[in-house]
Amino acid sequence: MKQSWQDFALVEPELAAFGEARLKSGPAYLATVRADGLPRVHPVTPIIGEGHLLLFMEPTSPKGHDLQRGSGYALHCWVSDTNGGEGEFWLVGHALLTASPAMRALATTYGYQPQDHYIVFELTVESAFSTIYADTGQPIRKRWKSEQEKSAVELS
Repeated sequence: MKQSWQDFALVEPELAAFGEARLKSGPAYLATVRADGLPRVHPVTPIIGEGHLLLFMEPTSPKGHDLQRGSGYALHCWVSDTNGGEGEFWLVGHALLTASPAMRALATTYGYQPQDHYIVFELTVESAFSTIYADTGQPIRKRWKSEQEKSAVELS
């Protein structure tokens, strides 16, 4: 069973709240894997609302093709300076293409106006990681993995 943003937020509310704030603070960076195995990175505007994490994009987008092929993703917030700014947050998971009018409408509720022809993905959350820096410069890290992700790591 794939974990939604809501599933993640229910078990790790502090980490999810931090992640939501960081992902909404500026462009995020989506990494996918191309068909030839090389990485692809693009700036994106993730939408978080009502327990969902969504991405909208052109139907011809190479990153969209990667996601539809099942490559998985990593999503990293922007960082304001070389000292880690307000902290770092990243997620790993997969994307589910959806044609749900409710998902499209959700975006407008949160201030995003997707073009009519854009496709919509809901991102699953299989692991999440944050780093903030104490006044001493020491990194403080939090990590969460879904039970499914933990099982997959144990098997490998």
